[in-house]
Amino acid sequence: MKRREFITLLGSTLTAWPLASRAQQPERMRHIGVLMNRAATDPEGQARLGAFQQGLQQAGWSIGRNVRIDTRWGEDDLNLEAKYAAELIALAPDIIFASGTLSVAALQRLSRTVPIVFVGVTDPLGAGFVDSLARPGGNATGFMIYEYSLSGKWLELLKEIAPGVMRVAILRNPDNPVGVALFGTIQAEARSLRIEVIPVDSRRDAREIESAIRNFALSPNGGVIFSPNAAAMQAGHKLIIALAAELKLPAIYPFPNMVAEGGLICHAPNVTDQCRPAADYVDRILKGEKPGDLPVQAPTKYQVVINLKTAKALGLTVPPALLAQVDEVIE
Repeated sequence: MKRREFITLLGSTLTAWPLASRAQQPERMRHIGVLMNRAATDPEGQARLGAFQQGLQQAGWSIGRNVRIDTRWGEDDLNLEAKYAAELIALAPDIIFASGTLSVAALQRLSRTVPIVFVGVTDPLGAGFVDSLARPGGNATGFMIYEYSLSGKWLELLKEIAPGVMRVAILRNPDNPVGVALFGTIQAEARSLRIEVIPVDSRRDAREIESAIRNFALSPNGGVIFSPNAAAMQAGHKLIIALAAELKLPAIYPFPNMVAEGGLICHAPNVTDQCRPAADYVDRILKGEKPGDLPVQAPTKYQVVINLKTAKALGLTVPPALLAQVDEVIE
């Protein structure tokens, strides 16, 4: 080989080496923390996590290849939420996906810099999570679940499907400020409907919850509103459904899966559907956008689901006008 040819070959080889080396470098591993306000065994919580992971996959993220996910289950319990929020912050993730008001509150008490994308939060502005819905401005953004005014609609629906209801127990979590605000809205609506509303503070003791509901049912013409922040969801929503059936209490539930399992009626957004666009927000932030620049989004659709078998067992006839509003009927 001639000297000139050798030098040319050597130069091209040396140029190729760094290119080949760069091509073989593994993708940068990003780290996502997840704090769910459900129990690990809760089907709704698993569905939300699955939808979030599906959204990430559609955006090009693959667990183990370019993203690592650490998940904690806070169960809407004040102490667990604080404990697991501290664990996740200590892991120094690039971003955290959070479900529920207590999850976001626990995280923001520890950090106002780690980006947070949330779902299932009722009042992010009132809770102080964001500066405004259009321009959150801080380290958090995401997707609202309810406006407070919607809780008045629950009372209207309950009265429509069960006209005889004159007293309504409101199951709520006393550790969650949302429960207090929702109760206030329901109370205001109750005056115009001439309904008495009674708060039932539900933490995590199933026996305490059962005792409170049985005591409430001792007087006639009762109904139940199962608010979305009720810790009773973690204590066992199946217990509530069974008690409502046994005690002949018409009840409205916060999620469609509860109606599919025997509950009477729900009027709610689909939080699981929010988890996919939340994954898009996470993707955009990981690629350089700021959470404070991404607007908080409200649900665009609320669904009404009725279980006709449960209505029949309670001796209720669903009015045609109400059936016309229904998105799904379970028979």
